[in-house]
Amino acid sequence: MPSSYLAPGVYMEEVSSGSRPIEAVGTAVAAFVGFAEKGPVNEPVLVTSWTQFKRSFGDFVEGYHLAHAVYGYFLNGGGTAYVVRVGGVADGDGAAPVAELPSAADGRVALTVSAKQADTAGLSVEVQPAGDPTDDSFKLVVKQGGQPVETFDNVTTRRGANNVVTVVKAQSKLITVEDTKGKVLAVPQVGEVALPAGGDAPVSANDYVGDSADRTGFGGLEAIDNVTMLCVPDLMAAYQHGKLSLDDVKAVQLAMIAHCELMSDRVAILDTPPGLNAQRVKEWRMDFTGYDSKYAAMYWPWIKVADPVAGKQVFVPPSGHMAGIWARNDANRGVHKAPANEVVRGAVTLELNITKGEHDTLNPVSVNCIRAFPGQGIRVWGARTLSSDPEWRYLNVRRLFNYVEKSILQGTNWVVFEPNDPKLWDSVKRTITMFLRRVWRDGALFGRTPAEAFFVKCDEENNPPENRDAGILTVELGIAPVKPAEFVVFRISQFSEGASLEE
Repeated sequence: MPSSYLAPGVYMEEVSSGSRPIEAVGTAVAAFVGFAEKGPVNEPVLVTSWTQFKRSFGDFVEGYHLAHAVYGYFLNGGGTAYVVRVGGVADGDGAAPVAELPSAADGRVALTVSAKQADTAGLSVEVQPAGDPTDDSFKLVVKQGGQPVETFDNVTTRRGANNVVTVVKAQSKLITVEDTKGKVLAVPQVGEVALPAGGDAPVSANDYVGDSADRTGFGGLEAIDNVTMLCVPDLMAAYQHGKLSLDDVKAVQLAMIAHCELMSDRVAILDTPPGLNAQRVKEWRMDFTGYDSKYAAMYWPWIKVADPVAGKQVFVPPSGHMAGIWARNDANRGVHKAPANEVVRGAVTLELNITKGEHDTLNPVSVNCIRAFPGQGIRVWGARTLSSDPEWRYLNVRRLFNYVEKSILQGTNWVVFEPNDPKLWDSVKRTITMFLRRVWRDGALFGRTPAEAFFVKCDEENNPPENRDAGILTVELGIAPVKPAEFVVFRISQFSEGASLEE
């Protein structure tokens, strides 16, 4: 605005209306930590589809769960995710273990053999004479633990249907074969060559936990503000491969909880170890006192899904699929709706079909069960956190508060360094009230009127002179979240013919 008007005329001035509406933050951004076929290590990579994941991290890896978890996330409604690859499947430089087959003519490298599987311990390749020998044919035998597991007879290095590269690519589940420079070379020398055990690199709990300063593991996710869910599905894969003990698993899950509590804007989705029955799941949950947090949830049992690489159906931990259901629930109903009574897409069956009696023992200890109902599919049948505090028992309450807190936090940055006077108090109160009124209208708050659903207090009473002198502005909020109808009770009785309810 000019200090004075010197010449006659019309002046245009832009004046702020004073209205600064709070924008709602996202509630469904998952983070996955685990093993992958390829890709950058300890670097959070944003992916928004399964195709993007494959381009960055490769396909499914037999015996590992990260790819299945991400696939299940997108299949069930997930839209955005960060993926952090830790070591363990490939060599440190991202290259798969490779063996070289020398030429029978001059000893130079004729073919290179790469392992498809993560665990190459005891894997070797032997070149033998062909069953129907010709000048350039041979037999390729893949062994594991000294025993033949795959055989490719009468293959050749020449072009055609029997070319060894073509045959192995189409039929082998363990190896791939390449010629040295993309051209046909001599027949490989008869003999056996072992593949280096690149997949057996030691894995520790620190590989998952990482460090925020070094941006490794899920510790590096501290630098990403919009993550709301944390999943580490390959924690169980490392346990299955004997690289981690159950104590290590607990240590990593405790670190996941600590990370989410530190950030206060995300929830850890925990898996149980494989092969547990209901009693052992309860013992796993109850015997470890560290599992008490309003920023974590636990799901059981594992689910069976299709594995196109292995050519069969495999059991995987449910955390990735659950994260997708949370995202789908948020998009369809809102974060205030409990993410339960939802179909698990992609689940063929469950590791164990539990009974109602078993469920009765697990629900009170906050293990969210996945159940199969005739004619209704496989559904999530629990929505509790691991907190012993009744106020934070339900997932939707915790996640609603995360949503409200973060939205208000980001939407009121303009307040910092403003004059701390009644004008500012009224402005802040008006801004937050408008946002909470929208939340109430969406059905997230309990109450027939806004006054019953929430309150906002920012006045001289909670901003006395001593606080103003210290540069502090205090705003008190209260919201009444809706709780899920977890137990639906119908009371039915007999009444005499002709009687009415009004009597």
